[in-house]
Amino acid sequence: MKVSDILRIKGGTLFTVSPDELLINALKLMDDRDIGSLVVMEQGELVGMLTVRELTKVLVKTGGSISSTVVRTAMDDSPLTCTTETDMDEVRRMMLERHARYMPVMNKKILMGVISFHDVARAVVDSQNFENKMLKAYIHDWPEGQEPADAPKL
Repeated sequence: MKVSDILRIKGGTLFTVSPDELLINALKLMDDRDIGSLVVMEQGELVGMLTVRELTKVLVKTGGSISSTVVRTAMDDSPLTCTTETDMDEVRRMMLERHARYMPVMNKKILMGVISFHDVARAVVDSQNFENKMLKAYIHDWPEGQEPADAPKL
């Protein structure tokens, strides 16, 4: 399974913010849309990610006073990225190694979407459920009195 499979199911809705936007406005957008991350774009290019993790760090550091803080000061300016052709096993490995919950999907310098750890987990579960269903159907349709060629003889 590839990242493109997840994006096809998930859809292409993206929420972005400028690095010079007030952090409180970005936080309001995240709350309004019930999302955990924003892609930070400047002049059409990805320059960072803003997630709940970065927001938490800034809130703790400033004692909750973020009224004049801009996104640039809080964002991750070197987010983990992948392409639409990246294999899901590689995405899982990368996300686990970096403790990343969100990953922008890029096609060269073009932002194609964002996948979350939740999206990846859902894709894995859906894939396993499909495989289990196919195996159960195969076993159910097994001809009576026949054994697989490699089954141990008792």
